[in-house]
Amino acid sequence: MKRTLWASFLLLLSATPGWAQVQAAPPAQPPVISSPEVHADNSVTFRFLDPNAHEVMLTLEGAKPAPMLKDDAGVWSLTTRSLTPDFYGYSFVADGVSLIDPSNPLMKPNLLHTQSQVHVPGPASLPWEIGDVPHGLVHHHFYKSGVVGDQRDFYVYTPPGYDSRAKQSYPVLYLLHGFSDDASGWTAVGRANVILDNLIAQGKAKAQIIVMPLGYGAPEIVEPGPRTFASELRKKNYDLFSQALFTEVMPQVEAAYRVSRDRKSRAIAGLSMGGAESLLTGLNNLDKFAWVGAFSSGGLTEDFDAQFPGLDVKANEKLRVLWIACGTDDGLIGLNRKARAWLDSKGVHNTGIETPGGHAWTVWRRNLSEFSGLLFK
Repeated sequence: MKRTLWASFLLLLSATPGWAQVQAAPPAQPPVISSPEVHADNSVTFRFLDPNAHEVMLTLEGAKPAPMLKDDAGVWSLTTRSLTPDFYGYSFVADGVSLIDPSNPLMKPNLLHTQSQVHVPGPASLPWEIGDVPHGLVHHHFYKSGVVGDQRDFYVYTPPGYDSRAKQSYPVLYLLHGFSDDASGWTAVGRANVILDNLIAQGKAKAQIIVMPLGYGAPEIVEPGPRTFASELRKKNYDLFSQALFTEVMPQVEAAYRVSRDRKSRAIAGLSMGGAESLLTGLNNLDKFAWVGAFSSGGLTEDFDAQFPGLDVKANEKLRVLWIACGTDDGLIGLNRKARAWLDSKGVHNTGIETPGGHAWTVWRRNLSEFSGLLFK
């Protein structure tokens, strides 16, 4: 009897308008976010859900920060102009806090400022687009550094057709990342392996091995939080990097891979901090490298005599290519021009390359595409 009365009471409640309305109201569902959305004209719409934010800015590689607009659902959005086909790093800055795009799984790894990436696809002729060509392999190595005292890694690209059992030896490019990147920078972001796959298949570059080591001789230089870039720390960073390269990385590579040990078959190049390391390591060790490239070099001082003691016109007998590139919108263009002028004053032959663009991977991918085509010929 009691159960019957209780069931009748519940039935009566459910029949009342107010009670039924409360029960029937479904929970609010957040809007489905599509971001980034690449349009047919190569413009891109970015979207970010944050109803409580007062201001959201989009920071896009190669562009100035731009404000996004919020709709009634709390979705912030911005549509760019038509972008040149490439990969672009970006992030959202919500009320001063930099955030990745939670709707996008494509990441741009970085030790200090991880971002999202958007791919604006282009024709197969672009060297960083994956093509229908034979592909090489990327190998990941780990070791304990006695020079620096930490656990570290390096990557090795072997070209299509590489056979460790064959007698053929390959020329080798030591390719260095920039400040705040890790050892994966040139493959995860720079797409070096894709670029070389395409150039080798097109006959624009010789088959070569690429070694991409960790570029920090003083890892404390890249620790999160307040940092100092005092000359003493920078010098320690460069000196110990070179020492680790010569005594740890190169011996491991030459023991494990069929690389030529002839200096004429060995190159070094890098971007930003890695560009400075390439110049310091390469030009001060011409008994080991005949090819030196620097992309948007950063970290050098203007005291070139102290940094490159003994470098003079005799270097031309050993250098096959000294290639110094920088974007015209890069804040480092002045330092790079001064470095080239100093080399000219010493009679050291060098090739200066200035292209549109700033301090960005959109410049460095193109630098690598051009520089690697000059090597080992």
